[in-house]
Amino acid sequence: MRWLLRELVAVDTANPPGRQLGRCGRVLRDSMKRLGLSPDLIELAPSRELEDPCIVRCSVGDGPRTIYFHGHFDVVPAQDPAQFRPLRRNGRITGRGTADMKGGLVSMLYGALAARDLALLEGHRIVLHLVCDEETGSVAGSGHLRAADLIDPEAVAMLTAEPTGGVIWHACRGAITLRVQTSGREAHVGYVHQGINAFEHMIRIAEPLTTLSHELLNERTSFPVESSEAAGSMLVVGGQAGAGAGFNAMPGSAWFSIDRRFNPEEELDQELARLTGMINRAADAAGAKVDIDVLQRQPSGSTEPTHPAAQALAQSIDAVEGAAPRFQMCPGVLDTRWYSQLGIPAFAYGGGRLDISHGPDEYIDEAAMRRCAAVYALFAHQMPD
Repeated sequence: MRWLLRELVAVDTANPPGRQLGRCGRVLRDSMKRLGLSPDLIELAPSRELEDPCIVRCSVGDGPRTIYFHGHFDVVPAQDPAQFRPLRRNGRITGRGTADMKGGLVSMLYGALAARDLALLEGHRIVLHLVCDEETGSVAGSGHLRAADLIDPEAVAMLTAEPTGGVIWHACRGAITLRVQTSGREAHVGYVHQGINAFEHMIRIAEPLTTLSHELLNERTSFPVESSEAAGSMLVVGGQAGAGAGFNAMPGSAWFSIDRRFNPEEELDQELARLTGMINRAADAAGAKVDIDVLQRQPSGSTEPTHPAAQALAQSIDAVEGAAPRFQMCPGVLDTRWYSQLGIPAFAYGGGRLDISHGPDEYIDEAAMRRCAAVYALFAHQMPD
């Protein structure tokens, strides 16, 4: 298993901007062929800055009932280029994407092979979907699967190997990401009186949104979460921002980002309308020109823990780990939503840890990868007809 993970980590698939995605897809395809599978590499249409976006798709087994193993091979940007040189030490492999989620891809692949070789499928088939842009919304990858009718709504389950740290994520928040730009008129510092400061307009537009951000933390979800502090509804204002051409000129344009992660009890369209309404009202009050670019608008998703597929996954984990897992809502957004929106029971369970996944010391335990592969194989076997 470790040889494949090290090959994958060595490919810098940082997203944004989405580097070397085609190269990583080919590494996955060629590795799967060496393992005796017949994968397809689906080349996607150009999208944003993604470099050769693609999907790797493969079936294991030939039963009539489909189980999806879904994962992504893009990663968040590294703090240091050395993170793309994987290291093995004390039973751990360290490097960008080991936990989130190239290690999970390896576990799913070997779990599917184990299910086949040990004759555990019994009327099921596993379809692997490996996409390239989950870190920026999955619109190109998972969106293509939906648009091309490559997700069968009659499938019995979907599982993704996100770094859940031993719990099952059976629900996830929805997401709205906006880019808000204001326009003014540039002027040299010596002619400030002739300019219109777009930065000042940006501040006035952002101010009510920052107030809303603090208020939302008091709204609580009824879904189980890791801690009471994580039960609120989330809004980050200004995660990215920019203005002007230089320190000695009045900025003629300014922009900032808004990232909203809302709980399953909240509605996508209502939350989007609330945000855009606040922006437009603040712009009107400031006499500012504003443009809003919707970068992401994704609903939440959930599957009941009492669903037979959820119980099959819990039983499989109990058999391997010796303890029943807890069900929780993911604190962020998951690709499970693309499947649960079609009525497919969808879950995340992986051997990595979320708290170290995007950090400088990201790692995954090799033993955890092997145990997860066993869980995935048993899950395919435990699934009810």
